[in-house]
Order: sequence, then C-alpha cells, then structure tokens
Amino acid sequence: MNGLEPTADVSVGDWIAEGLGGPLGTVGSVVPRGFAAYARILHPVEFDDDERPPVTWAEVCMLTGRVPHALMQWAAVVTPAAGAAVVAGPSGIWEDGDVRVGDLAPAALGALIDVLEPATGEQDCFHALWEGWGWVDGSGVAIFSVSDDGRVERGPAPEPGVPAEVWALPRLRLPDRDYLLFRGPLRAALDMGWQGSPLGFEPQSPSLLWPADRSWCVGTEIDFDSTLVGGSADLIAAVLAAPDLEAWPVEPDDDLSASGDLINPAPAVDG
Repeated sequence: MNGLEPTADVSVGDWIAEGLGGPLGTVGSVVPRGFAAYARILHPVEFDDDERPPVTWAEVCMLTGRVPHALMQWAAVVTPAAGAAVVAGPSGIWEDGDVRVGDLAPAALGALIDVLEPATGEQDCFHALWEGWGWVDGSGVAIFSVSDDGRVERGPAPEPGVPAEVWALPRLRLPDRDYLLFRGPLRAALDMGWQGSPLGFEPQSPSLLWPADRSWCVGTEIDFDSTLVGGSADLIAAVLAAPDLEAWPVEPDDDLSASGDLINPAPAVDG
C-alpha cells in the first residue's frame, strides 16, 4: 500500500485498548475515552448510478419524514413515516440509495484528512486495518466469468491483498477485533485498500487512524455506517464545520447501536 509500512510493534496501540470502555455500540467502545470532544461523521448516501452525486442523511430525512439528529440510525431514516414525500419500495423502505458499512468513502475520507492535517503536521500516523476483510487474505473473494455458451465459471483465486510476510506480523488486538498495523503519512490513508483487485484499486478506509502524538483518533467500526473522531475541542469544531462532511457532536456514552435512535420509531420487524 503506497506510503504505508507494516509495523510489528503493535504496542503503540496499547493506549487505545486501555481507553476503550462502555457497552458495545457506544462511541467509547470504538474510539478511546478521554478526549475533550467527539464527532460522528455519517457515511454519504451513494447511488448505483455514478451520475448522481452522494446526498446527506438529512436530505433523505426530508423525503422519508424522519428527524435528523446525532444518533439517528439508517434503518429508521429509510423507513418512510406516515405522509412522507416518498413511497416505500417492496421491502418497506426507501431504496434509491445506500451507505457504506465499515468504510468511509474516499471523498469523505479526503475531506476529513483536510481537517486533520493542520493538527497533525508532518508526523507519522498509525493506520489499522481489520484483518477480516475478504480481500486481505483472499479467502473471502471469488471471481466468476460467463462463457460463450452462458455457463458461469469460477475463476482462479485472486492474490491476497496483503503479502504473506505482512499477514505473519503480530496483530493489534482490541476487544472482538484484530488489526494489521501500518505506519505512514496521514494522507496515505487514501491508499489503503486492495491494490491488486481485478476491478482496479478498491479503497478501504482505515479501521483506526491516529497520529504518533495521540492528539486525535478516528475509528470506523466494521459494523457501523458512520465514522467517529475524538480530539481537542477545536479539532472537533473544525470537523463539525467542514462543508463536505455530515457530522454531529456526540459523547462517549452515546449509543450508536440499532436501538440507539430514540427519536425516530424503529422499523417494524417481520414476525
């Protein structure tokens, strides 16, 4: 990964394990407690049609009749309320667009990096990559092709996205998650991903990202559709003010689990 060097000294992440706390799904279970302020960045709403630019969750709320707020949940946002401006699809939800889970889109990651750079300077950062993405060791990726007579054929297994010598390195071990650890410039986060994909480079935002001086920390939990940032009050104010980010202030004990949205009624569950 361009600009990123694998590191075997995973003790540089011990402070994160020591700072995490609270029930699974809370802000403080993803990024360490102890920062002056925190922000939640909602992953942009994207469309299959590349011609359509991403929109915000707040814009979707205008269509579905939901209330935008710091702890809103995507499943509730896309479930139209009575009298909403859109009609639900066959699944009972607004289906035009969707958000990435466990991955902050490159444009939004770039906008976040623009905010983080003044507080980071030239120091190196640590970039943690969850080991379970299918492309990392190649085990979770299958390539298929269609022959001239219409048969679907499975192709050869792709090369692992991470070389064997990197896969063999020690892991940064946090509760329920293990990570490969890399060191490099802040902006190298945009080069993390599957370089050898048959479809070309497929970016993957770091699961955890922090500078050597530990002045801030970014966390994208693999099951979350938002990214969390902890840092100084001034830094978080800049994140919240960034025009290309949809961000809300949050606190370490805030619940971002599926039951955390207490303003928008939870969608009905069949059965």
